[in-house]
Amino acid sequence: MCKLRRSLLFTIILSVVFTQLFCFAITVEAAETATINLSSEKQVIRGFGGMNHPVWISDLTAAQRDTAFGNGDGQLGFSILRIHVDENKNNWSKELATAKRAIEHGAIVFASPWNPPSEMVETFTRNGVPNQKRLKYDKYAAYAQHLNDFVTYMKNNGVNLYAISIQNEPDYAHEWTWWTPQEILRFMKENAGSINCRVIAPESFQYLKNISDPILNDPQALANMDILGAHFYGTSVNNMPYPLFQQKGAGKDLWMTEVYVPNSDNNSADRWPEAIDVAYNMHNALVEGNFQAYVWWYIRRSYGPMKEDGTISKRGYMMAHYSKFVRPGYIRVDATKNPTYNVYVSAYKKDKSVVAVVINKSTEAKTINISVPGTNIGKWERYVTTGTKNLKKESDINASGTSFQVTLEPQSVTTFVGGSDGTVTPVERSAFSKLEAEEYNDTNSSTVQVVGANGGSGVGYIENGNYLVYKNVDFENGAASFKIMASTTGTPKIEIRLGSPTGTLAGTLQVASTGGFNAYKEQSCNINKVTGLHDVYLVFGGAVNVDWFTFGKESVGTIKYGDLNGDGKVNSTDSTLLSRYILKIIDTFPIENGDKAADLNGDGKVNSTDYNILKRYLLKIIDKFPVES
Repeated sequence: MCKLRRSLLFTIILSVVFTQLFCFAITVEAAETATINLSSEKQVIRGFGGMNHPVWISDLTAAQRDTAFGNGDGQLGFSILRIHVDENKNNWSKELATAKRAIEHGAIVFASPWNPPSEMVETFTRNGVPNQKRLKYDKYAAYAQHLNDFVTYMKNNGVNLYAISIQNEPDYAHEWTWWTPQEILRFMKENAGSINCRVIAPESFQYLKNISDPILNDPQALANMDILGAHFYGTSVNNMPYPLFQQKGAGKDLWMTEVYVPNSDNNSADRWPEAIDVAYNMHNALVEGNFQAYVWWYIRRSYGPMKEDGTISKRGYMMAHYSKFVRPGYIRVDATKNPTYNVYVSAYKKDKSVVAVVINKSTEAKTINISVPGTNIGKWERYVTTGTKNLKKESDINASGTSFQVTLEPQSVTTFVGGSDGTVTPVERSAFSKLEAEEYNDTNSSTVQVVGANGGSGVGYIENGNYLVYKNVDFENGAASFKIMASTTGTPKIEIRLGSPTGTLAGTLQVASTGGFNAYKEQSCNINKVTGLHDVYLVFGGAVNVDWFTFGKESVGTIKYGDLNGDGKVNSTDSTLLSRYILKIIDTFPIENGDKAADLNGDGKVNSTDYNILKRYLLKIIDKFPVES
C-alpha cells in the first residue's frame, strides 16, 4: 500500500513539473458547451446608458456627449440618457444641450424628479425623524401638471421625452421626498393617467417589491404605468427575478434605471479585475431579472464609465461590451448562462446578427464550445477586455457548422458578434403558422413596443406610416388569404407588402373598429397569390394593436354586406335575421363572417343602428351602406 501511494505521488509530481516547465495543459474533461437557442426569445432590449445632472455637477462637454452616445471607435454606444426634472423651472434649460445631442445619436431620453416644487411640499416626522418631506395630499394633480409642464418644455425645445418617472427613490429619500407605497398607489391610480408621456414607477432604491406590488395588483394603477423602474443598490441576484411582474406586467417594460457597482470610491473606475463586477451585474440584470434597460448613475465620474478627463474607464468598457453591440430592438434569447465555473453567457439576436457576451471571472483560462443549433454562422468577430486590453478586436473566428470552440482569457470579458457579414443561414417561418406580432425582425418606429394582448403579448403604439418586418416567411406553393387578430378604435388599413415597405402589394385589409385597443377580433381579407420565401412587411395606415397574423391557402368568402343568409340577395329575410340577432333570439348568422356582413356602418358593432340602415336600404332611401362608402 505504501509503495502504491509513493508511486501515485511520484506520478502526480511529474505531471505538475512537466506542466510548469512546458506549459502543458492537462485536460481532464472535454470543454463545456454554451448553447444559444435562437427560437427561445426573452425580453426586447431598449438599451444601455447613464445619468447627466448639470444642476449638481458640470454638464458633459460636446466631445464627451459624442463619446457617450456615439458608437464609433473609442465611444461607448449608449442609447439611453437619464436627466433630472428640477423642482425649479429656471433650471430646466440646463438639460437641453446633452439631451439634444443624445437624440441626434439615436438615443432615447427619460427624466426623473427628486422633489416637487417647494410650494407643493410639506414636512412631517417620519419614524421619529423630524423635517422629512412629502408631497401635500391636495397637490397630487398639481404635481402631475408639473411633470406635464416638463414634458411640454422639453418637446418645445426639441427633446421628445421617451418616458418620465414620478419620483426618484421614494423609499430612500433622506435628502428628497418620501412616498409610502399607498401614496404611490394613489398617485398612479388617480393622477398618472393625465401625464402626457410614458410613466415610470416606482424607482425603488433596492428593487424592493413592497412599493411596486400594490401597483401590479391594482388594474387602474397598472394601466397607468408603462415602465416599472428599479435601482440596484445592494440588490442581490436572488432578488432580481420578479414573479409578480412576469405574471401581471405583460405589455409593460422593466428597466434598471440607476446603479453604480461595486462602489463609488474615488478614482476606482479603472480598478481591475474589480471592474468585471459591472459586467457581471449587467449579466444578472438581463438574464436573472429580465430587465430591458440598464442605466448607470453619473456618466462622467471618477467611478463611472467615463472618467473626469472624458476618457472611457474599465467600468465603461464593461458596459460597452453590451451597449455597442446589443443595440435597441435586439431580443435576448436563451443561452446556457453558466456553462462552467465562473463563466457566464448571455445571447441576443436581431435580423441576421447574433451577439454573445461571455464573462470569465476565473483567474484561469477557460475553453468552452459555443453552439447555435439551426444556424450556420461562418464568421464571428471577437472583442476582448482584460487587465491590459480594452475592447480589443482579436482575430475573427471562422466557424464550420453550428458551433465553435474558444479559449477565454483569465479575468476577461469577450463579446462575439456573428452573422454581421451575412453568413447566417436564415431561419424560415411558415406563412401558415400563427406568426406572433412581437416576433418582428425590424420596424421603422421608435415608439412601437410589446404590449399585453389576449393574456399574452402583441405589438402596440403603432401609428400611421409604421411598418413591421417579418423575415424569411415561406409561402410554399401559394397563399391566397390573410388573417389577423387586431384591435383598434378606428378603421385603419393594413397593407401586406413583399420585400420592402414599398414592395409588391399582396393585399390590403380594411380593418373594422373593434371598439377599443383591448378588444381583439379576428379580421381577414383575400390577397394575390404569393408563393416561395419572402420578407413580409405589414404597413399600417393608422393606430392598431396586433396580437398575431397568419396566411391561408384558400380564399376567404367575399362579404356581401346585408346578405345574412348567403343567398346572394339583400331582402326582408335578412332584415328578419338581423332583428332576431339583435333581440338575442339567435346568437349567430347562417353564414361565416355574418357579424361583419351585418355591421353596416363599420363601427365594429351589430345593433339597432345597423337594423335601421338595412330598413332604409330596403326602402330604397339609400342605395349603398355607409361601410361601403
